[in-house]
Amino acid sequence: MAEPNPETHVIAFRAAEQLLDARDPRGAIKLLDTVIAAHPESRSARLLRARAYFASAQLRAAEREFQHIVDREPDNAFAHFALARTFQRAGRPEQATRHFRLAAALDPKPEYLEKAGFDTAE
Repeated sequence: MAEPNPETHVIAFRAAEQLLDARDPRGAIKLLDTVIAAHPESRSARLLRARAYFASAQLRAAEREFQHIVDREPDNAFAHFALARTFQRAGRPEQATRHFRLAAALDPKPEYLEKAGFDTAE
């Protein structure tokens, strides 16, 4: 069987985005597994797969993927925020708070500040 060309992986990634938007996270995961097998360090594919795991309530897998991104991009506020939400949903509030605060420190978006418990009133 011939190896898929890089365009095939781009198409699979875009299709996975559409599946996730259409609330089919498991379908997205299947497509992303092939993309990540070919490109294991693709942070965009890993981030999308982490979101799909989260959306399908596969919290351990989501945690593993978000942590993979945070380990390689410690300044990625969204990855910290998403990891915090994963910990929160898994009933691990101390770990969630740590990552909510890191996300807010990296990017003071109102949503991040609120979840971190920081007072946004001047």
